[in-house]
Amino acid sequence: MNFYVHTVRIPKVINFGENALSETEYPKNALVVTTVPPELSSKWLDKMGIQDNMLFDKVTPEPSIDDVNTLISEFKDKKPSVLIGLGGGSSMDVVKYAAQDFGVEKILIPTTFGTGAEMTTYCVLKFDGKKKLLHEDRFLADMAVVDSYFMNGTPEQVIKNSICDACAQATEGYDSKLGNDLTRTLCKQAFEVLYDAIMNDKPENYPYGSMLSGIGFGNCSTTLGHALSYVFSNEGVPHGFSLSSCTTVAHKFNKSIFYDRFKEAMKKLGFDKLVLKADASEAADVVMTDRGHLDPNPIPIKKEDVVKCLEDIKVGNL
Repeated sequence: MNFYVHTVRIPKVINFGENALSETEYPKNALVVTTVPPELSSKWLDKMGIQDNMLFDKVTPEPSIDDVNTLISEFKDKKPSVLIGLGGGSSMDVVKYAAQDFGVEKILIPTTFGTGAEMTTYCVLKFDGKKKLLHEDRFLADMAVVDSYFMNGTPEQVIKNSICDACAQATEGYDSKLGNDLTRTLCKQAFEVLYDAIMNDKPENYPYGSMLSGIGFGNCSTTLGHALSYVFSNEGVPHGFSLSSCTTVAHKFNKSIFYDRFKEAMKKLGFDKLVLKADASEAADVVMTDRGHLDPNPIPIKKEDVVKCLEDIKVGNL
């Protein structure tokens, strides 16, 4: 008999639900890191009820190691008690990387929902102008705060793209060869929550479903759908939009148990057909280099499989 040990990493504390933002206690002398201007961040800070904090709002939308170094040089001597990443993935990634240099804990508060970054050990930063995906245990939040408050005022298309991303992560994560019984349970429940929220117009449940998805896929991987999506992202297509077709086609190829319901949910969200400018064969060459997503795919992938998937996407044969 073979015995396997599986490891699942999650933040030490997760506060979630309505009013989680305002009912969480934040340490004094905290350093809040965000990308948004003061007129918006001040509204968020008032909602949090945080006091005696410092603010760094110079994070760029596509952060690099320079953002991290600027944060450290401006605030390390001020000895903040904790770092708080307040915003999308950009703010949270800077905090994930910088916290070790400050020697303090980190609190991650997502204001957009879909990436699940507040739950994962991943961090994306640019080095010498090129994005790099980093994966280290030190990037895991000490506390995550998830509250649907931030959905108010978020553009509808941004929400749709984000929820498509969460659905793709959950269902691809379930199918991943790197998964285990616990990650599959989390991924399946995440999609159940998200599917119900999409089909029955319950957007207030999107953050919870995204949170579950982040815990699930963050401890295994995404697969073919994400590998296909990056050739569209390279042409400027929003990531969530690209996954609406890419993950659908990937689920069809993989004979996923989620294929029918994922396709139904994407139809309800109203995504348009994708357009690929690049030659399908050349795009497939790019996809085939993405071993991080292809190796965990439940079915081995050949270039001709990728070409067929891309051609199906182009003609809308989902």
